Amino acid sequence: MLKWAIIFFVISLVAGALGFTNVASGARGIARLLFMLFLVIAVVIAIAAVLLGQAVL
Repeated sequence: MLKWAIIFFVISLVAGALGFTNVASGARGIARLLFMLFLVIAVVIAIAAVLLGQAVL
């Protein structure tokens, strides 16, 4: 998921540099959504690991 967020971020940067503002805006929104989803899932997994005693320190 993080990989796709980075891909869409790069697409957004390239499209913005070339003047395709609508494409850049759409790709930026998708990248932001995927990154936030990644962060939420990572935090949930980290909290679950700590609560279950499976956390690697």
